[in-house]
Amino acid sequence: MSTNISNRYIEEELKESYLDYSMSVIISRALPDIRDGLKPVHRRILFAMNELGMTNDKPFKKSARIVGEVLGKYHPHGDAPVYGSMVRMAQDFNYRYLLVEGHGNFGSIDGDSAAAMRYTEARMAKITNELLDDIDKDTIDFRKNFDDSLDEPTVLPARLPNLLLNGATGIAVGMATNIPPHNLGELVDGILAIIENKDIDVLELTQYIKGPDFPTGAIIDGRAGIIEAYKTGRGKIKVRGKVNIEEQKNGKSNIIITEIPYQLNKASLIEKIANLAREKKITEISDLRDESNREGIRILIELKKGEEPELVLNKLYKYTELQSTFGVIMLSLVNNVPRILNLKEMLVEYIKHRFNVITRRTKFDLDKAEKRAHILKGYQIALTNIDRIIELIRASSDGTVAREQLIEKYGFSDIQARSILDMKLQRLTGLEREKIDLEYQEIEKLIIKLKEILEDENKVYEIMKNELIDIKEKYGDKRRTTIEEERLEILPEDLIKDEEIIITYTNKGYVKRIEASKYKAQRRGGKGVSGLNTIEDDFAEKIISASTLDTMMIFTDKGKVYNIRAYEIPDLSKQSRGRLIGNIINISEGEKVRDVITIKEFDSKKEIVFITKNGLIKKTSLGEFKNINSSGLISIKLREDDDIIYVGLIEDVEKEEILIATQKGYCTRFLTDSIRETGRNTMGVKAITLRDDDIVVSAMTIKNPETDILTITENGYGKRTRLDEYPQYNRGGKGLKNMKCTEKTGNIVSVLEVSEDEELICITSNGVVIRISIDGISRFGRVSQGVRIMRVSDEEKVASITKIKKEEETLEE
Repeated sequence: MSTNISNRYIEEELKESYLDYSMSVIISRALPDIRDGLKPVHRRILFAMNELGMTNDKPFKKSARIVGEVLGKYHPHGDAPVYGSMVRMAQDFNYRYLLVEGHGNFGSIDGDSAAAMRYTEARMAKITNELLDDIDKDTIDFRKNFDDSLDEPTVLPARLPNLLLNGATGIAVGMATNIPPHNLGELVDGILAIIENKDIDVLELTQYIKGPDFPTGAIIDGRAGIIEAYKTGRGKIKVRGKVNIEEQKNGKSNIIITEIPYQLNKASLIEKIANLAREKKITEISDLRDESNREGIRILIELKKGEEPELVLNKLYKYTELQSTFGVIMLSLVNNVPRILNLKEMLVEYIKHRFNVITRRTKFDLDKAEKRAHILKGYQIALTNIDRIIELIRASSDGTVAREQLIEKYGFSDIQARSILDMKLQRLTGLEREKIDLEYQEIEKLIIKLKEILEDENKVYEIMKNELIDIKEKYGDKRRTTIEEERLEILPEDLIKDEEIIITYTNKGYVKRIEASKYKAQRRGGKGVSGLNTIEDDFAEKIISASTLDTMMIFTDKGKVYNIRAYEIPDLSKQSRGRLIGNIINISEGEKVRDVITIKEFDSKKEIVFITKNGLIKKTSLGEFKNINSSGLISIKLREDDDIIYVGLIEDVEKEEILIATQKGYCTRFLTDSIRETGRNTMGVKAITLRDDDIVVSAMTIKNPETDILTITENGYGKRTRLDEYPQYNRGGKGLKNMKCTEKTGNIVSVLEVSEDEELICITSNGVVIRISIDGISRFGRVSQGVRIMRVSDEEKVASITKIKKEEETLEE
């Protein structure tokens, strides 16, 4: 029994089968031809419509009729891909120049799919005629269809540079193409420039072809990506939506999106913006509406009062596809081989194709003209000898004998003899004879002209140029996509005034900022003004002076540090209690702020010093805190019974000193270079030996040896003392008396390095704030109790102090 089974290694079979499949996908499905810019399915759709006579001046036909024609004759791959391809050619948000006119629901930019093919109708667009023009003049090659019953074109004559005109997207096996659409007028100008100057380079071409021109308009951000793509065939082009900002009379601003990047789903964009607002990633939005209609896109984003639209726009560009990247891969089939070409190479290949089409068309027209001239010459000879020829024909027994006699006696060719026998009697009239002579003369002139074209390639290029100019005049339009210089991100600091601010923080985690100028200076011993409206069981804990453009490093009782810019702290009224810190930074539940320092930049030469409640000190390079993420960083390792009391910034380690103050009125002073620098996740070393029932409550870095030390108690007493009254000790000692604490003064709250050109700002636990000139506070000796700085009620205590530069102001009683 014979068998057709043969033994094969499976790896060889898989390799060959996969390669065959890959080549089939690459050549017959996924990639466009460099010449007409069409994939096989698109070419077959247009050819089938042409065969059906569905030009733009004919009535629409049902889409199902067209799909059936394409499936049955040329493309047996299922109706969905055929209909989908035809629909895309009719969508004005996908194709820059529509190749199909659709009648009915052909989908939308919101991602809505087209209606079923039985409901929609279609026909070719007017511009599509330019792709198929001269297809019947032997300008291109045909091949057999899938069942060898019909012929189909391998390429279209393509009077349009369609590949760059409408672009192409396709994923093959191991490769992909992504070619952006362009403006017809610019492409024509570029092709004409290459014909005029074959040595033109890509950079010179960009004077004519500015860049992609997307059907949805939008803005190309910068030219660098365009140049790279045009030079190499690969590049990344940054595209962003077109936006207008409208100022309203009520002080609010609206962001209006009128154009979106190519291939972006509008509904998805709106949903993404809504989700960002809901998740509080963009908190400035108060309303979002889609007001798009038949006239165009209009997405309205209404902002809350006082919000800066440029900053919101930054977030929209960052978090949504309103700004996206179009990755250019100019891959196409060149002689059935996939190649990545630069801009000039693509246009040169198209010019070669058109040169070949015009040459073949000219040969076709010449052959036709020569055949007609040959017949007309036969007519002229026959009319000259008409009587004898009529006699010959009458004497012949049949047509075959008459034809043979004409060939034998007058030297006619077979074609001429047949034409003479088919000639109507009306041709014998004088007028008809004149027409034949005139036609022959015209044909002779045409033959000469066609031969001249074939003999001179410059004439072929001249024809090509004239055709392109004609196409530009008929179909050219204005560029839709604007090309702008690269948009530099507008940072908040570009829009925010750099000014001195006061930041307050409560025990329950409420924080706010307010301009320092809103707290007027008072004389020593005043009551202050309400600067914080606290809730039950809450009290003011810390007051910090900063600049709006400072970076704030926030240290917590968990030993972690978080980053925030000072302007990101809500700017609220004096009476407002503020916003929860947990809504501003990603602080965990129960975590409390212990200290804050402000910096301009993360300079590795500077160091951060930590002092804890139990008297430990640690020093770490500021550079180690450069990359703080939203979850924070470990800044210090703390024992369970310990806590951060002070965090300071050391700028000159050899000169600066540390002064540490305890609750019971003791202090110590030593040089910062006596502390060894350690990493973030360390505990540090002993700074001061504490007496029983005493803890560290405050500390500072001394930067000026001529400074005064200001000490404040919880009952509002304070004093200035010269620094030289505090002798230097070795780190770890018990220290010496700083202030005499009594029941009247209360315990020490804070110490501060001050000068007479500064002002003190104090806040009480009840949120009362006072601003006092430092020169209004008297100097006293180290162990004295000082004088009353601020009057506090029985149920409140001084919570925190800070200092700011003095301003010339009228004192407020």
